[in-house]
Amino acid sequence: QVHLVESGGGLVQAGGSLRLSCAASGSVFSINAMGWYRQVPGKQRELVATITRDRVINYADSVKGRFTISRDNAKNSVYLQMNSLKPEDTAVYYCKARKGDYGEDYWGQGTQVTVSS
Repeated sequence: QVHLVESGGGLVQAGGSLRLSCAASGSVFSINAMGWYRQVPGKQRELVATITRDRVINYADSVKGRFTISRDNAKNSVYLQMNSLKPEDTAVYYCKARKGDYGEDYWGQGTQVTVSS
């Protein structure tokens, strides 16, 4: 199957920046969409940004203009550049990959992002 390894989370002050990375390994053939989701205690996991293999991108309205998603197909990796961070961005961020258009989702273990005031 697909194994996703995340890096780049941490603690940052409001207005600062972080860059998250996620590398897929294992059975990586047929991966199409990759993306980032986040979750805070007591709330449902929510979409942050997704990007297809052909680089069609979708952002949540709350991060549009501040976050940038990108990918390197040769490295089977997806990245999330987070600028102008706000305390409400604090969450566990999860990397996701999906095979084809309707295949199952694969998830990373999550990385904590904490934004202080």
